[in-house]
Amino acid sequence: MKAENLKKIISQGESITVEFKESKKKINKDLYESVCGFLNRYGGQLFLGVKDNGDIVGVDRDSVEQIKKDFVTSINNPQTLSPTFYLAVEEVEVDGKVILYIHVPESSQVHRCKGKIFDRNEDGDFDITNNTNLVSGLYMRKQSTHTENRIFAYAEMEGLES
Repeated sequence: MKAENLKKIISQGESITVEFKESKKKINKDLYESVCGFLNRYGGQLFLGVKDNGDIVGVDRDSVEQIKKDFVTSINNPQTLSPTFYLAVEEVEVDGKVILYIHVPESSQVHRCKGKIFDRNEDGDFDITNNTNLVSGLYMRKQSTHTENRIFAYAEMEGLES
């Protein structure tokens, strides 16, 4: 993503689809909750090296590779995120500072972070694990919007295109 595009998104502040994490030398502990919330809601964009108020502080250049490695390792660990999900970290320089950008798409599955189900609302991630109405609503929404979750009882092999 281009630096100008990132600056424009950052200037609009955090929202249901945008989250900032300062993460100067290491990953914020709640980063994976945000990833989980984005996967369970509409998807979103994570910016590491940006304060909650939108100030670009950048990620320490000596820490960039370790942060990227730690992120990819943790996101592919089922004890952190289940089911796991492949995400890439993009390094972008903005005003002489390094920002790490992560695009998180909406997932067709319901994800858990460290055993808890998180959903996104406004600019926050909320643990809905023990709220049966919210959890069932999440499953219902995903079943109705993602075709791979539908069962087509009368579909036959002849009806499939090759």
